[in-house]
Amino acid sequence: MEMMKETENMKYMRHKKRTEEEKKKLLARLKRAEGQVRGIEKMVEEDAYCPDILVQVSAVSSALNSFNKELLACHIRSCVLEDVKNGNDAAVDELVGVLQKLMK
Repeated sequence: MEMMKETENMKYMRHKKRTEEEKKKLLARLKRAEGQVRGIEKMVEEDAYCPDILVQVSAVSSALNSFNKELLACHIRSCVLEDVKNGNDAAVDELVGVLQKLMK
């Protein structure tokens, strides 16, 4: 929970202007995952069978992975590509670091 509070108070150093289409796709994926989490909460409250809950947790993980893939694709196509075109090769190192974190 502490990590969440820190994140809420942090100011982000870099920003990315997203198209309405990008926002729409990303938010739809997040809302899907959010709905699934709410469903899991209800299952726990109603004492649902453990394997049924586990299947739903797996679905949430899959939904978040889909979100990450969409966001990563947008990032590579815009931010990374623009930085490399402008001679900022450090963007590739940053991307490698992000990928390493995602693939733990």
